[in-house]
Amino acid sequence: MKILIILNDPPYGTERSFNGLRLAKALSGKEAEVSVFLMADAVACAKAGQKVPQGYYNLELMVKSVARQGEVLLCGTCMDARGLSDGEIIEGARRGTMAELAERTLAADRTLVF
Repeated sequence: MKILIILNDPPYGTERSFNGLRLAKALSGKEAEVSVFLMADAVACAKAGQKVPQGYYNLELMVKSVARQGEVLLCGTCMDARGLSDGEIIEGARRGTMAELAERTLAADRTLVF
């Protein structure tokens, strides 16, 4: 089964991206082909070098985990609007396009939006 998860919220301040990534991780181990597309403020979830308080969840580590078992794409337009360059994102994630999001949406058996 192909599952597409689209995240829109920032990595911190709300828990929507956190919960979307938790679900992506859980689905990755269940014979599902998972793609995650980060849009709007969610592109910051894949920023390398995040430093969070001890005991607090780290979205960078969660995105890395999802990328090892699936696909993580970032909206290139959203990256540009936030001044996030390709060199600042974690290994395993990559800049994507709206055309790629459209392709994955059409190919997905399920699309979930957070």
